[in-house]
Amino acid sequence: MTELQVEATGETVGEAKWNALRELERRRPQLDKDAVRFQVVSEGERGLLGVGFEPARVVAIVAQDAGVPAAAPGRDESALAGQVRAVLERVTHEIGVDCRIDIEEREDAVLASCSGRDLGVLIGKHGQTIDAIQYLVNAIAARREPERSKDVVVDAAGYRERRRATLESLAVRTAERVASTGERAELEPMTAVERKVVHVRLKDFPGVETTSEGTEPNRFVVVSPAGG
Repeated sequence: MTELQVEATGETVGEAKWNALRELERRRPQLDKDAVRFQVVSEGERGLLGVGFEPARVVAIVAQDAGVPAAAPGRDESALAGQVRAVLERVTHEIGVDCRIDIEEREDAVLASCSGRDLGVLIGKHGQTIDAIQYLVNAIAARREPERSKDVVVDAAGYRERRRATLESLAVRTAERVASTGERAELEPMTAVERKVVHVRLKDFPGVETTSEGTEPNRFVVVSPAGG
């Protein structure tokens, strides 16, 4: 089996891998990233006060006949999806996260899913980082295509669904307590995305109503008795 090899350098091993992967993708636009393996030639040396610096060096290897995944990056993507991918690749590279980005285009939204190891830094505490990235992606897309009607949702390792389930469970428990005691309850500070999940879940919940109070970044949801 013949193999395609690319050697690349960078200030860190992660950056060298990213550069090697970009070169492989340039040579093979429908590259299956999961089929790529890396060999670290050198982890590099930072040197003292800039003296003696040596870049990290890696070799990326992929079989010439490696299959193309069903949803290969960049394949049949719209201009919006391509912009989303480009922004996310730049952001994840800058924060040192090595991940695969899959784009799913729906009628009303574009879902960008990041998969890989150690994605905690991409998600951030209570999703603050990934929410900020999602806001940035939407802002850039809206500026480039002001007439578009699709929202962009950025997810990592299934975080959105897990967090949604947690928030909805918290919302229901809180609403049940408020309806029973007649006393309002304040939830912990949340991002705008998370507050919306609570508001939507309790919109038709009998006996309670929700509002948001406070100022960012400490704005929170208040669950009160209906009409109270």
